[in-house]
Amino acid sequence: MKVTTTTKKITLFALTWPIFIELLLHMLMGNADTLMLSQYSDNSVAAVGVANQIFYVFIVMFGFIAAGTSVLVAQYFGAKQFKEAAEISVVSIAANFVFSLFLSGIVILFSVNMLKFMDLPTELLDEANSYLKLVGGTAFLQALIMTIGAIIRSYGYTKDSMYVTIGMNLINVIGNYLFIFGPLGIPVLGVFGVALSTVISKAIGLIAITYLLFKRIDKELPFKRLFQLPISHLKNLLRIGVPSAGENLSYSGSQMVITIFITMIGTEALTTKVYAHNLMMLISLFSISIAQGTQIIIGQMIGARELSKAYITCLKSLNKALIISFIFAVIFWLSSDPLFSIFTNNLSIIELGTTLLLLAIILEPGRAFNLIIINALRATGDVKFPVYMGILSMWGIAVPISYFLGIYLGYGLIGIWIAFILDEWLRGIIMLWRWKTKAWEKKAFIHSQPKHEVAAST
Repeated sequence: MKVTTTTKKITLFALTWPIFIELLLHMLMGNADTLMLSQYSDNSVAAVGVANQIFYVFIVMFGFIAAGTSVLVAQYFGAKQFKEAAEISVVSIAANFVFSLFLSGIVILFSVNMLKFMDLPTELLDEANSYLKLVGGTAFLQALIMTIGAIIRSYGYTKDSMYVTIGMNLINVIGNYLFIFGPLGIPVLGVFGVALSTVISKAIGLIAITYLLFKRIDKELPFKRLFQLPISHLKNLLRIGVPSAGENLSYSGSQMVITIFITMIGTEALTTKVYAHNLMMLISLFSISIAQGTQIIIGQMIGARELSKAYITCLKSLNKALIISFIFAVIFWLSSDPLFSIFTNNLSIIELGTTLLLLAIILEPGRAFNLIIINALRATGDVKFPVYMGILSMWGIAVPISYFLGIYLGYGLIGIWIAFILDEWLRGIIMLWRWKTKAWEKKAFIHSQPKHEVAAST
């Protein structure tokens, strides 16, 4: 039986905790790869880390349609225009499938060239290439999971995506164990086995989340009328998605350049960066989940033209994210020795990683500014300003200062982390200023008389 679509009020907590669990499990999938490979070889960890750096850029490129989907479905849903929400859903799935197939082909053809561009050490090239070619070559699986997940969450069914992610993680961990440690005579495949396990888990996850899509949305999804749907839907997806992807693509591109700087320092620094990044992403999950929950709520409020309510909701979410990110950054720093010891017994890596987690106490609250407010601005339709500021800050501050402090002055990863702090805090403060100007009130894709509400969802 399909669930009847309603516009019932959903609290931030009710939306956020399943998103947090889902993101945590996605992160654990990556950390499980890193942890299990660390028992196999530190070099394998570095190879997969660089390959994933490239793969994430492609995720951003086909993620722009998913980003536009989240905003438009939420706004139409808030405005009770359910037919248009269903049409947007179909257009986004079809468009992302075609685009991601193209990107998958690009990865298969040029994976070696991409890794050489990253100045990857020669001894890591074969493993990194086998991983990137298999995982990147099936990137369309991730694209469809992202798009369908964005649709389901925008309707308020955040638990569904969480359940699918739980299943994907279980399958991935089991596959990793089989292919890395080779019980019962199963061939030890190392990095290729990790990639194979990842692809199998995503294929099964796609089947599951597609089933939930048809189960949850009571309005029939008009796949049969795909080529008859208004072209304006695709244009609106691109109007939101392309600038949103521009901000993320700029970030991923700058991170790729900075990763090249790190490869100049050496393989040990690269491995330390991978371990530290994995731990810091766990800290960021709280802010990311609050940001995504806030985006859904604000998108629905914009559709219903509850502008005052949307304004207050963003600021409340920001306060929560700042406090939580600071507290957990301190906890992770105090626990740095046992945390890094999970991955490695190399004392140099543990010592340097501990220093990076100390700097994360300053870095993570700055990141929270960007995560919360940029998602809120995107939900309103104000997507260009964050892109312009992001490009200016990432390439004008993060990249050059990373090189100056990390390479030229010789401070290594510590200098690069200081550059990250400067970049995140500058952009965050500018985003807060933008939100307080309320320039976003005129950016919505759905226009109706505003409701002057002052109470915010909690």
